[in-house]
Amino acid sequence: MIRVHRHALPAGLGQKLRVATEKLHAEAADTQLARTRWKAAKSIQQGVRTHLSDMVLGIKSCMYCGDHLSTDIDHFEPLAETPLRAFDWLNHFLACSHCNSHEKRDRFPRDEAGVPLLVDPSGEDPHDHLMLALAAGRYESLTSRGSATIDVFGLNRQDLVDARIAAFDCMCAVLRDRRRLLRAGDAAKAGRLAKSLFDQPFIDVLYTMLRVRHHSRAALILDGPEVVEALADPALDLWSATGSGRSGSCPR
Repeated sequence: MIRVHRHALPAGLGQKLRVATEKLHAEAADTQLARTRWKAAKSIQQGVRTHLSDMVLGIKSCMYCGDHLSTDIDHFEPLAETPLRAFDWLNHFLACSHCNSHEKRDRFPRDEAGVPLLVDPSGEDPHDHLMLALAAGRYESLTSRGSATIDVFGLNRQDLVDARIAAFDCMCAVLRDRRRLLRAGDAAKAGRLAKSLFDQPFIDVLYTMLRVRHHSRAALILDGPEVVEALADPALDLWSATGSGRSGSCPR
């Protein structure tokens, strides 16, 4: 899971969402009515899906697990709990069907004070609550909220673990090749390799690599000093360009 930054909605879509929300409030809508209204709002769904897709780097991967092309709009705070947020832009995320329908479903854990435990990747940096162990491909919790997030989204299911390990190996190889090409003066091919890092699933692997490149044991964590040196290239760090968010374009 990585940090994502929400784009401002066009006036027309924002107005449609506000009107739909006001109607739910006026009707004191329950979960069933909210779901009915949401399912019927096909044009609104398409607009929301388009703008959520624009928030994702590279291929349109799930905003939770980082795998699969996302097909679902997930209500972060489920309609079973808060039906009046059915059309709330801040409550929408792009998710794969597995995370949405098989893992999260209507689960939304809270602490004893009623405060939500799931990490909202558009409102905070997941890196503060859960850390990806690159060589092992598994997430480790740093806080109770991180633990809840790993559990609810099934972030350590074995297929994800295996795929992250493979992604880490591939990214290390690409970074070494890019470093070699830049030293040889082949900027065009090096640019294509940089873009390829973002055009694949599990962008959270690259996100973590960039976050730990200044660690005192970075060479060991990142499979050698060549990879650490390659990660120093500012063209790769699309998150730092906006204070840990995306800069809006992939490397060329």
